[in-house]
Amino acid sequence: MSTNPRNRSTPITPPVPTEELEAMLTRLRLPAIRDRLDALLEEAARREMNLREALTWLCTAEVARKDQLRMEMALRLARFPYVRTLEAFDFEAQPSIDPAQIRELATCRWVANGDTLLLLGPPGVGKTHLAVALGREAVRLGHSVQYVGAMELITALAKAQAQHALEARLTQYAKTRLLIIDELGYLPLEPNAAYLFFQLISRCYQRGSVLITSNRPVMEWGEVFGDQVVATAILDRLLHHSHVLTIRGDSYRLKGKRRSGLIRRRRAVPPHRTALAYSHRRPVRRPEGKLESGSTGSAAHNNHVTTHTDEATIEKPTEGPHQQTISWTRFRVAGGPKADVA
Repeated sequence: MSTNPRNRSTPITPPVPTEELEAMLTRLRLPAIRDRLDALLEEAARREMNLREALTWLCTAEVARKDQLRMEMALRLARFPYVRTLEAFDFEAQPSIDPAQIRELATCRWVANGDTLLLLGPPGVGKTHLAVALGREAVRLGHSVQYVGAMELITALAKAQAQHALEARLTQYAKTRLLIIDELGYLPLEPNAAYLFFQLISRCYQRGSVLITSNRPVMEWGEVFGDQVVATAILDRLLHHSHVLTIRGDSYRLKGKRRSGLIRRRRAVPPHRTALAYSHRRPVRRPEGKLESGSTGSAAHNNHVTTHTDEATIEKPTEGPHQQTISWTRFRVAGGPKADVA
């Protein structure tokens, strides 16, 4: 009988028991393959996959499951009040919004760069919808996001200060890659709120991105915070690397009632008569004690979104979609010294 090793038959390895195989997959932290092992193997056999293709098929299922779990966890940590997506936004109802600008923002390059995004406009025009939708896009792309209402934020900071835990709370908010502060300016703030908000913005400055929605133009934030000097210091940091998107139009919530004739369409009001009117044609002249626009300069920034506001004029780029010029460098407190912003 020949003793050549090549003539010897290779012993067949007995199949591994299912329990032992599941234990190994658990130890390797492959729960998706473990939970769907039989179905995945049957599908691989039905498609007549070779070993490499079957292994790729199993790994793809595991990666997809891990991405789904990561997304679900990140969305829970973000604490969004409800689900809103860009696909569900009605751009026809708000013609002042350029869909191309929103698609550019949805790439979240501004989040990667640590820029600020301000969504300004009257109530009901879709600011919160866009904020939540852009926040979900940031989560999908792997950024940590936290959503908080402006009043809830100020209350939490004030409570932390009273408990001598302000530093820890500021660190908690600032460590998030994107902090979304919704509905700033809708309700009056406490006298100490401006200083607490300034500390938070200073902590986030050039460390992470901040998205703020407000029904008040930035020229009136001195009234929002009750302190013109602190408001100027806050805007100095927010507007250094920023994108400003002003939404004009009627409330989407009242769209049905307006069609039925229960309410009339809002008439145009001069910008100096109301805080909710926005004009981009010329600077707004403010009464004594309010922030006014001072001398302007130009600064070129990359990856900024084109828009117009009564406070800032952002010209459309001529060379590429990621350049713009912002004519806005300083605010002036009426009767006081000038403070540089850009």
